[in-house]
Parts: sequence; C-alpha cells; structure tokens
Amino acid sequence: MKLVQNEPKYWEFIRIVRNDPEMQKGFVEEVQITTEQQINYMNKYNDNYWVCLNDEDEPIGYIGEIDDDIRVAVIVEVQRKGVGMFMVEEFMRLRPNCYAKMMHDNIASKKLFERCGFICVKKDNKFYYYEKK
Repeated sequence: MKLVQNEPKYWEFIRIVRNDPEMQKGFVEEVQITTEQQINYMNKYNDNYWVCLNDEDEPIGYIGEIDDDIRVAVIVEVQRKGVGMFMVEEFMRLRPNCYAKMMHDNIASKKLFERCGFICVKKDNKFYYYEKK
C-alpha cells in the first residue's frame, strides 16, 4: 500500500466512497454528494486529502482533514485489513497536529483511532474528540 497526494483523477472515487450508504453512517452529514458538488469541494480542499492505493495502484481508501479534523474511509472490500490504520499512521506523519472527531455510535472509527494511539480527550452530547498520545 501507499498513500499518495489527491489529484483530480481520484475525485470521483472519493465521491463514490463518501456516498456509499454504509460509509454515510459514520459521517456527520448523511447526504448524497453530486459530481458538481464534489468538483467544487475538491477545487477548494484537494491539497487536504490523500488516497491509499493497493499494490496494483488501485484506490482503496482516502484520508484528509478540514480544520485539522480527520476524515477517513476505506472501501468495504478491504475493511478490517489494516488499510485504515496504515492511512492514519502515514497521515499523522504528514499532519501531526490533526485530531479525530466522531459520533458516539461510530464504533469502527473509535476502534481505529484507539489502535493508532489516539485517546479521547473530550466528549460532548454528540461527539468524541480524539488526539494522538
């Protein structure tokens, strides 16, 4: 696996993964993103995202941050195989001051970030906030 800087050829991949109904459960906003919305968003935030490629250079996940808040998603076919952990660890080398905010019921993200050495530093009515130890 390798983590590469995002570029326009990956924008549709990110949109498709983000729109997957199973993925949406973990995101704060459960909305379907149109191609036009994705292009507009990526024109503004492209440099904040990286894509994980498998050994055949196919995208299998993405990670990024907005205002130091991490966003991460892995395609269903390779979940629970270390892809998320790989992306978080590589990403934190690039952006060491980022944190993770997740909804209380997002157990998968909670487990992922704890495995990567994050600890819960705050909790409010809706979210847990995790920082790297």
